Amino acid sequence: MAWISLILAGLFEMFGVVMINKLHNDRTWKSLLLLIVGFGASFIFLAYAMKTLPMGTAYAIWTGIGASGGAILGMVLYDESKDWRRVVFIAMVLGAAIGLKLVS
Repeated sequence: MAWISLILAGLFEMFGVVMINKLHNDRTWKSLLLLIVGFGASFIFLAYAMKTLPMGTAYAIWTGIGASGGAILGMVLYDESKDWRRVVFIAMVLGAAIGLKLVS
């Protein structure tokens, strides 16, 4: 259950990052509220996961999901660069997160 919570924490972090961009472009209360909900849920799920998982592993995987997911969403939703080198480094971050799970 801790791993599912950690994955959900990473997904909510990705949502929060998208809401930062939405709030930047569209300053509404709804955007602000969704940003707070996204990051709030992310921290709640991360805290739950860290009751079982080691802090270093949980934090590294959480940031890996958020960082790589944010970069992927930027490429898909906001037409950011899809250069092959960028994709390789995103894959490296994801590979490192998966590696941490395998050795934990």
